[in-house]
Amino acid sequence: MTCLFVIRKFLKLSTATYVLLASLTWLPMAVSAQSNQAPPGVQVVINGHQFPEDSFALLVQEIGSYTPVLAINTDLPLNPASTMKTLTTLAALDMLGPAYTWRTELYALGSINDGVLNGDLLLRGGGDPFLVEEHMRSMLKTLQRRGVQHISGNLLINDTLFDPAVSVEDSLDAQSNRAYNVLPHAAITNFQVVTFYFYPAEDGRNVRIVADPPLPGLRIDNRLRVQQGACTGFQRGVSFSEDKSTQTVIFSGSFPSQCQEYTMTRAVLDAPTYTYELFRYLWQELGGRFDGSLQTNTLPSIEGRPAAEPIVSWQSPPLGDIVKSINKYSNNMMTRQLLLTLGLEHSGAPASINTGIAAIHEYLDGIAVQRTGLLIANGSGLSRDTRLTARMLADSLQHAWQQPIMPEFLSSLPLAGLDGTMDDRLADEPAQGRIHVKTGSLSGVAGIAGYVHAHSGKRYVVVALVNHPGADRGTGQELADALLRWASEQ
Repeated sequence: MTCLFVIRKFLKLSTATYVLLASLTWLPMAVSAQSNQAPPGVQVVINGHQFPEDSFALLVQEIGSYTPVLAINTDLPLNPASTMKTLTTLAALDMLGPAYTWRTELYALGSINDGVLNGDLLLRGGGDPFLVEEHMRSMLKTLQRRGVQHISGNLLINDTLFDPAVSVEDSLDAQSNRAYNVLPHAAITNFQVVTFYFYPAEDGRNVRIVADPPLPGLRIDNRLRVQQGACTGFQRGVSFSEDKSTQTVIFSGSFPSQCQEYTMTRAVLDAPTYTYELFRYLWQELGGRFDGSLQTNTLPSIEGRPAAEPIVSWQSPPLGDIVKSINKYSNNMMTRQLLLTLGLEHSGAPASINTGIAAIHEYLDGIAVQRTGLLIANGSGLSRDTRLTARMLADSLQHAWQQPIMPEFLSSLPLAGLDGTMDDRLADEPAQGRIHVKTGSLSGVAGIAGYVHAHSGKRYVVVALVNHPGADRGTGQELADALLRWASEQ
């Protein structure tokens, strides 16, 4: 006999009243009355850094509760930096499913006889955000197993799934060669980056530079000289520049003699040229022969074999794995590719930023998350124009917890003190390993959004957004960490 049945029996409730009370038993209960006053430990940080009242938003809410434990400025639109990625990845997991994959296709545009492709090889980019060197090598090994060892024609790259405009944009900080500023492209490979290794040469005067991968068409103009000194200083004294017209990277400056090894990762070339050069390097490494050059083209409209069907269709890792790389390490390029993929599935090719944004808007409307004040620039949060509210993030995180994709989404978020962008935060503290949270950092912006498993056993959604000069240089992180500590102690 349920409690409601007993109440109805002894109080003689009407049937309508009984049904209403029964329905209410399925509703989540509030943790406590909402507080608009920051906890003492959090307030100390606010006062210490003199954060204006309208420069931050804080929200703590138990999973399944309607009423936050703490809510300050939760409807104030703020720049979220990379906490925006939680929204993009959640929408993708929910709309596309964790098993979703991207396909890169190779077409043989000619006959194949005795291992020779008598014609061009066409690579049709599928927008794969994780077509790294190892996967590209495996794709080309598959091509060789299917009978192609020698390509007499050119490499054609088809990139028509994405609108060309998505690959043309000024970088946020005039650092276009940094990996975090790489723009999306339907046929991008290996994040479009090369890692350069620097070693003092045996002569004691010069510096040896090793590139990985060693793209055959990328020239290195080495002007570095060894200077006696300790292995310290910004970039170890290495200055980088690039002349795209000649496919040349230039290194200059003075390299400290006591540095045994230093690494620098930089974006180089443009996406089609990089993919072509990576293809040339790997094809030669695999013992293949290639007689042609690069051409960018659309997929030829040729009926019948061999051009109608791809000779190789390469499948990416599933989305459930991809979002881990995105959220754990805050990969901007991969998130941009994901936004465009949402646009592609929503509106068809060519995908654009606008169609991707429309897909997220439709998703939020479908799950009844209020999106007033939402401004999306590229889905990654690497923008001065992005805006959202703490309530919007919290409502989305509450929704995620109730969905079948919750395990994939939760495991993609960095663990406090253990991995990703949280590996050195809250380490060796009681909260270590009990917090899954996405971080965000941009000049003047800091934030976190995720889940806290409190010592009481309760689970909370926690969001902190700070927009204030210097927030990215430690003050915003200090406020967010204070909030996370407090939530974990509940």
